[in-house]
Amino acid sequence: MNPVLILENVGVAYRRGRSLRGGELYWALKDISLELKHGETLGVIGRNGVGKTTLLKVIAGIIAPDRGEIRNAGVSASLLSLQVGFVPLLTGRENAILSGMLLGAPKSRIEQNMDELVAFAELEDFIDEPVSSYSAGMRARLGFSVAMQADPDILLIDEVLGVGDAAFRKKSSEEIQRRIRSNRSVILVSHNTAMMARLCDRVVWIEQGVSRMQGEAGDVLAAYEASI
Repeated sequence: MNPVLILENVGVAYRRGRSLRGGELYWALKDISLELKHGETLGVIGRNGVGKTTLLKVIAGIIAPDRGEIRNAGVSASLLSLQVGFVPLLTGRENAILSGMLLGAPKSRIEQNMDELVAFAELEDFIDEPVSSYSAGMRARLGFSVAMQADPDILLIDEVLGVGDAAFRKKSSEEIQRRIRSNRSVILVSHNTAMMARLCDRVVWIEQGVSRMQGEAGDVLAAYEASI
C-alpha cells in the first residue's frame, strides 16, 4: 500500500536568545524520516524534549521544516489540541464554533453536532456562559469535545489529551481508541508503551531529534524499554 505521508530527513531549528540573527541555533529535530500508510496507526515514542510535539506540528503544517522534505498524497492532517482559539469573553458555544473552525471543521457541521458536543463535554448548564467563568476542567472538556469534531485524513494525537477528572479521562480515552481503531491514518505520541503495543501497527523511536529506529511496534518498543 502506498504511503499517504512521507518525511525525508526533516529538521527544525530555533535560535536561542533574543536576536533573530545572532544566538545559538538549536535543532529541535535533526533528521527525521518516516512513512505513514492509509489506515495505519503509527506510534512516536521517545524521552521528554526529543522533539515529538515539534514533529506533530510539522506534520500538521503549523510550523515549516528548515530542511528535508514532506510529501503527502493530497491528504489533510490535524493536531488535536485543547482550547485552540478560546476567547474568554465569548460563550462556550461561540468558542466551540470558533475553535472548531480553526481546527478545520466546517461551521455547519459544528452547529449540527452542537448538542452532541455539549453533552460529551458535560456542559449543558454552562455552554452559554462566558468561558472566563469556566474552571480549568470545564475548559479542558470543551476543548477535547471540540477537537473531536475535526475530521482530517490523518489524525495527530498527543497524550496530553488525557484531561479532566477520572471519569472524563476514561471517556476521552475510549473515544480516542475508537477513532484509532477506525479505518483512519493516525500518528500517536505517548509514553505509555503498553497502550502503544495495543494500538499501534508500527512505532518510530526518536532520540536527540533523530529517528533512531522504526518498525513493527513490538520490536521497537522492546528496544526502547531496554534502553531506559
